[in-house]
Amino acid sequence: EVQLVESGGGWVQAGGSLRLSCAASGLTFDDYHIGWFRQAPGQEREGVSAISGRDGSTFYFDSVKGRFTISSDNAKKTVYLQMNSLKPEDSAVYYCAAVGSGRYFRASDMEYWGKGTLVTVSS
Repeated sequence: EVQLVESGGGWVQAGGSLRLSCAASGLTFDDYHIGWFRQAPGQEREGVSAISGRDGSTFYFDSVKGRFTISSDNAKKTVYLQMNSLKPEDSAVYYCAAVGSGRYFRASDMEYWGKGTLVTVSS
């Protein structure tokens, strides 16, 4: 069965950094786009970033451009999200998600989801 397991969430002061990991199993890594969504209390789930398991191409939503970096280790079937210059507005549960290549990277299109990891940024 496909599993996506997030780790690395925690508490950090504004301006600090965290690195999230998403370990994938049960899927052919090369055939998927894998990335991150986040959801804060009372807010809609929003996209953060995505990476292609095939060629490593990346995409960032505007709110995190220049601050977050997504990367992958195909041998380990793991995707990372390096989050720098964190702001209180970044506080949310961060979810790893995957969808087959060629599909839109929207929450409603995702085929697989992790359970999430909580990130809290204090001012």
